Amino acid sequence: MRLRLINLTHIIVLIILSIFLGLLTTSAQASCKGCLCPGDPCRLCPLPPMATDTVAADEPETCRRIREEVIPISSLPGSNEYFASLDKSTMACIKNGGDVIKNSRRNQEFTSRVYCKPYLPSIK
Repeated sequence: MRLRLINLTHIIVLIILSIFLGLLTTSAQASCKGCLCPGDPCRLCPLPPMATDTVAADEPETCRRIREEVIPISSLPGSNEYFASLDKSTMACIKNGGDVIKNSRRNQEFTSRVYCKPYLPSIK
């Protein structure tokens, strides 16, 4: 009888703990802050520019300037051409008023390793 009571308390504690952790995870995912959030709130440009990237019609000025200064490449990450283009595009991003953001958690929307956050004046 006592053994069943102990097992029952273990099960209840595990259920309560899993519900609590589930709620924490849900709230953490719902409160995405920063630039690497769904919908691309900062209008980031992938660095280096790739030949396969789709260019938006309303692309920020900083991103357009980077594409003009650094020729889009088709090389895979890890090649010498990729790293040379990444260096050039990073310098072009900073020179044109952008900030460089490293993406350590890639997903379907943000596949690049590095992004340029263009300066976007706030509209008041």
